[in-house]
Amino acid sequence: MTDESPERSPGFRPDAAAPASVGFCTDAELGYRRSLTDFSGPLALDESYRLAHLPLLAPAHPRVIPRREGKSYEMGRHPRIFSLVLPVDDAALQASPAFRKLEAALKAAPFAGKIAWDLLPRRRDRLHATLCGSLGIDRPPAVAPEIRRALAQTGPVTVELRGLFSGNVNRGRLYLAVYPEKRGETNPLQAIQAAFGRPPGDLWLVGLYNLIDDLDGEETAALAALVRHWWNLPLLRFTARELWLLGAADDLVLDSAIAERLPLGA
Repeated sequence: MTDESPERSPGFRPDAAAPASVGFCTDAELGYRRSLTDFSGPLALDESYRLAHLPLLAPAHPRVIPRREGKSYEMGRHPRIFSLVLPVDDAALQASPAFRKLEAALKAAPFAGKIAWDLLPRRRDRLHATLCGSLGIDRPPAVAPEIRRALAQTGPVTVELRGLFSGNVNRGRLYLAVYPEKRGETNPLQAIQAAFGRPPGDLWLVGLYNLIDDLDGEETAALAALVRHWWNLPLLRFTARELWLLGAADDLVLDSAIAERLPLGA
């Protein structure tokens, strides 16, 4: 793997200019509503979050799970895993008026003090949505020529980020949802997954905010209201012209590097 980091790499930013007439996959075709947090009771950080995320954010928290038999995590860290990801440009996101309104609403929310705001600058150059996880461990995978040809044939992919989203796995992490363009009956992100031999997915998430504690009833209701309000509201539309093979030794990709950039298109 190279030691290349996103902030030092030329051409990191995806092209933020996207066709205005493009159509996107709908909720009926994607899995976001099915995978939404159940907000009927106070939100408690789930076990997967307390094992993989909380140790990196608040290692002294009494609900941290430092390790578990059969899992490779040790205080949130694990062997380096390589995944195929769709990069997201933080500068373009920060320039979006809609996103700035969303972040202002989060900062005014009653649970704002439980968001790890100090984490955001540490991850701004590695924001992404995972398309194919765990393609290799310790060493980056070899990408076969036929896969590269499939990526060239797929070409650049336009996506729209919407949110806020809170899922039923890794409760405690707040995401933006990726809505890919629709090409006839084809979802290009699923075509990319098929090229890597993976089954078709139906949700792709940009992890952005992390909670450092459980929410009480009032805080949970406020989060649910924000999720409802921002559901399907566009925050950023851009055309991705490359994907990354990203290697990381933790799920927040704090210790990460790009092993390879894979172009979409010729």
